[in-house]
Amino acid sequence: MNKPESLRAHLLSTVAELKHNPDRLLIFIDNGKIRCTAAASLSFEYSFDLQVILTDYAGHPDSIMLPLLGWLSVNQSELLENLNKSADGIQFEADILDNSKVDLSLRLPLTERVVVGKDADGNTTIHHPGEPKQVAAFLDPAWIPGAQGTGSEWVVPK
Repeated sequence: MNKPESLRAHLLSTVAELKHNPDRLLIFIDNGKIRCTAAASLSFEYSFDLQVILTDYAGHPDSIMLPLLGWLSVNQSELLENLNKSADGIQFEADILDNSKVDLSLRLPLTERVVVGKDADGNTTIHHPGEPKQVAAFLDPAWIPGAQGTGSEWVVPK
């Protein structure tokens, strides 16, 4: 599975507080399933809930949500585009701590396709195709809070 590590790398590169404290970002896979239709190949799909936990986070939740939505627009766009899936798709819980910090837990239902085939020599091949691509400026690591001034501004690159 490649999406959990992809999201981790994206959050670490776009959320300033996580750059300095990467150990505050925890990622878990829950409710994993494998779907295989027993077609001509053994291609299959991973389906799982990705739980993203940020501990002792002092920043504004928007600083997490905007990069997360940018990542989802490229890597699991139906959570944003499909009204049925978006209604329950991104869930969160927060524990507000005494020192103006929060423990934030996000739950994302993700899927990842795996295409199994044969190469010219008859060897089994495994390929993780990407999602249909859309251009998302949100994935630019320069698009982080405070990059162009105060910590409360977001500047989208052109």
